[in-house]
Amino acid sequence: MRSIKARTTGKANRAVKQAIIPGYGQKGMGWLTDPKKAAYNKVYKKTTFSIFDLFK
Repeated sequence: MRSIKARTTGKANRAVKQAIIPGYGQKGMGWLTDPKKAAYNKVYKKTTFSIFDLFK
């Protein structure tokens, strides 16, 4: 089982960041924090596919 610290620290840190940083944790914020990575991920997601996708 995880320690008490492991179970509470992340939740506390996220709560603090949400209070301080507007838009923290919202969908689409990657474009502001790292636009190059967000653009790459968008292209990658649109262009790659699995062999199992062919049978859908």
